[in-house]
Amino acid sequence: MSASAPLTYDQAGVNYDLIDPLKIAAQRAAAATGAHLGGHGFSEVAASRGESAYVVDVGPFYLASIVECLGTKTLVADEMAALTGKSFYASIAQDTIAMAINDLITVGATPLVVQAYWAAGGSDWFGDAARAQALVAGWKAACDTCAVAWGGGETPALAGIVADGRVDLAASCTGLINPKERLSVGDDLGPGDAIVLLASSGIHANGLSLARKLAERLPKGYLTEIAPGLSYGEGLLAPTTLYSPVTEALWKAGIVPRYSANITGHGWRKLLRHPKALTYRIHTVPPKTAVLDFIQRQAGQDDREAYSTLNMGAGFALFVKAEDAERTAQISRDCGIDAWVAGRVEAGEKRVIIEPIGVEFGSEDLALR
Repeated sequence: MSASAPLTYDQAGVNYDLIDPLKIAAQRAAAATGAHLGGHGFSEVAASRGESAYVVDVGPFYLASIVECLGTKTLVADEMAALTGKSFYASIAQDTIAMAINDLITVGATPLVVQAYWAAGGSDWFGDAARAQALVAGWKAACDTCAVAWGGGETPALAGIVADGRVDLAASCTGLINPKERLSVGDDLGPGDAIVLLASSGIHANGLSLARKLAERLPKGYLTEIAPGLSYGEGLLAPTTLYSPVTEALWKAGIVPRYSANITGHGWRKLLRHPKALTYRIHTVPPKTAVLDFIQRQAGQDDREAYSTLNMGAGFALFVKAEDAERTAQISRDCGIDAWVAGRVEAGEKRVIIEPIGVEFGSEDLALR
């Protein structure tokens, strides 16, 4: 492939058209198991099927749970360690926890307990004391930021499954929706609501297959300077923003989002996640971080491709009552995370219209149910 040819996520080895049908089949099979909860005196919140976290009604409150893996960002950390001698595993730990917690909070849950899954290609991986200590320290620091307990975990050595010298990281998280009025699965989402976008710190932990493929094209690879004093590898390894401090602060301020979306895989198409037929009109687009701008330019992606794959500067979306929009954005800023009242919900066919860049996504562009 020419170094100047456009690079898509599909070419990097990730094709959601192949992955999403399995997800849909799994959801349908899983839905048939929800009735088992009745034997224990509980029931599922049916509207949480297909959302970022699963919710169970246990009587006085709701219980929410999620499991997420980090993906291939560890490969970038390993390459940068070899190039610079620095460990980035404290940041990698935060990325892993963020993948789970940022999904959990979309349904209105307060994160309560995190569990760790660290599967290495062999026991030797755990013998690198500096790397292991960085992973532990970063994991605890992220738990402290989100005020969650680290309950435990699993550290298998899986030679023959995980590549030698590599690690597969994942986290599960359990949370409470208490009181029940905090449940946010889009039941009240409708025309007139505002869309508030919260800033990302960079690529977060989605799109790394594309980012790593792009590094192969660059003469200096991960050491390519993308901004004064900032290398491509360092930009990619900026830790994923943890958004639970914002959602907790919103509750304390009396604001309950109508709906939330963690903008991860599928990029801004995630704004279409709720099954309702509504139009989401975006009038303000957050600035791209340096690494996202670099990826788009160097990969030769037009705006439609970039915004369908990457977060492009917005890592989380809150759909709130119009009268709460400005206060929601300010609360996020008070938590140290920039935010914009970026759009509104309208009656109409299911689509996202990103007016400043002339991009539109329709219902056919996201199939998660």
